[in-house]
Parts: sequence; C-alpha cells; structure tokens
Amino acid sequence: MQVKRLMNTAIILSATLVPMSGVFAVTEDNFLVRNVRDLIDLCTTPRDDPLHAAAVHFCTGYLVGAYHYHESQHSGPNSHPFVCPPDPKPTRQQAIAEFVSWARAHPEYGNERPVDVMFRFMSERWPCKTTAPRGMTD
Repeated sequence: MQVKRLMNTAIILSATLVPMSGVFAVTEDNFLVRNVRDLIDLCTTPRDDPLHAAAVHFCTGYLVGAYHYHESQHSGPNSHPFVCPPDPKPTRQQAIAEFVSWARAHPEYGNERPVDVMFRFMSERWPCKTTAPRGMTD
C-alpha cells in the first residue's frame, strides 16, 4: 500500500514539475521579446511545440522587419550603412540560422535587446568596407 502511495505521489509530483522544467521551448511570455534569449527561444521552437508555427513566424518577422528598417534608413545616396551582406545575400533561413548559432555562442548578450544583438552579429558577420564620405579626400 505504501509503495502504491509513493508511486502516486511521484506521478503527481512529476506532472507538477514538467511544465516548470521547460518541456516546451517557449511560453507566451517569450513573445514579449524582452531579451535575445526570448527571441532565440522563439526561433528554435521544436516542431512538436504547440506554439511552433507562431513562434517561428514571429522570429522571422522580427528579424526581417529590423533588417528592412536598416535598409530603409540606409537607402539614400549619402548613407553609410554598417551592415553589408554579400551578393548574393544569404537566404532568410540561412541568416537566421547563423544568427542563432552566433547568439548561442555569445551567452553574455542574453539579457540585451534582441535588435541590438542582431545588429552586433550582422556588423561582425557582414561589415561594410569603410570609405570616406563623398567629397572628402586624404
């Protein structure tokens, strides 16, 4: 009788602890994207997670939107962008995979804003060649 009660207690305890142990990669709180860890969790949500589709699409939208803003800000003739991807550009999925790998290799940035970390990665990975502003010579 005591063994049965002990087993029941173990089952109840494990059922209580499973949600806290991170069985699913993301929670709805990750969508607040408070730091780069939240974004990486969204980008790497396992396919069997109920939030997989929403998380992966959110990740892609966040990163593509931030990059498009950079492109827009640096589209003029006197612009000096600090990110210059190669030609041809990597695919979205390639760029996201590289960003995720880089972010995982740099846990020291885990609490920083995702957009800041994204541009830190991109400026290291695809820096622009520095040139003097137009009209300036040595």
